[in-house]
Amino acid sequence: MANSQDIVSQRGALFLGSRLKRLADRLQGDVARIVERAGLPVQPSHYAPLATLDRYGPLTVTQLADALQVSQPAVTRALAKLLQLGLVDSTRQHRDQRHKTISLTTAGRSVLMRSKLLVWPQVEAAVGEVIQQLSGPLLQQVADIESQLAERPLNERVRGFAAPPFSIIDFSADLAGEFRDISTQWIEAMYRLEPADRDVLDHPHERIIAPGGAILFVQAEGVGIIGTCALRKTGEGEFELTKMGVHEAARGLKAGEFLLNAAIDRARSMGAELLYLLSNRKSVAAIKLYEKLGFEHDADIMRRFGGHYQRCDVAMRYRPPRRI
Repeated sequence: MANSQDIVSQRGALFLGSRLKRLADRLQGDVARIVERAGLPVQPSHYAPLATLDRYGPLTVTQLADALQVSQPAVTRALAKLLQLGLVDSTRQHRDQRHKTISLTTAGRSVLMRSKLLVWPQVEAAVGEVIQQLSGPLLQQVADIESQLAERPLNERVRGFAAPPFSIIDFSADLAGEFRDISTQWIEAMYRLEPADRDVLDHPHERIIAPGGAILFVQAEGVGIIGTCALRKTGEGEFELTKMGVHEAARGLKAGEFLLNAAIDRARSMGAELLYLLSNRKSVAAIKLYEKLGFEHDADIMRRFGGHYQRCDVAMRYRPPRRI
């Protein structure tokens, strides 16, 4: 029901700026609830500067203000909060504050990746639902948006936090850095890089691809690569599943399960008669996933291959489910 005292709506042309700001505040409030449910430490207003830094790299305050088409004081206020949250870093090359160079931190990149997975697609879909039937003069469209949001806010239009679609891509030379970075991230988070790790990560083509193996990547639509794993050929019809990891920001979305299923299918297509892996008991979640998809603990695999890594105290062999 329309508010009879809403002078901003009644004098639409006169108060257009105020009305659009009111609508923007309503939209940002709804998105803030979505962001909060996703467990992210940002406000919707932070996304524009973060996304700009993500796409265009480190920028000065002046360059960021120009890109966003807002005033430098407004950018400075936003950056102060992002610096406090540890999502951006600032380096000064001149005394002039405008020449500070702003860049994303590792935490900032992680928050952005999780936002691209859990928030942005859902918000875009919800907004698309609101605006798809709009027609007529601008003020009428604004009124229609207000009416739809009053009836059902954006945060109620978001149906859960389903991740964007996943797909598998194969190794190419330009993805060697992704393979190294993702693998290094999870290894160093729990263990330490061993000589065997460095050898493979520094020479993926020579150690994995050339001998007849494969390196797979899982990518999320609109986000990019979020995980990787390798199939290292260790003998005729014999492959080790190795260097499987998913970006920390993308964990919990079943990307690892999607990737592991793809790796098993690829191993079959490559003629694998033996598919095995080496791990450590500290990797509890990974071991549960391996068990779920058909890997079993195997003393013979430990005896034959366990000495390859100092951290290895778990060895598993893939046993395909029996068909009835």
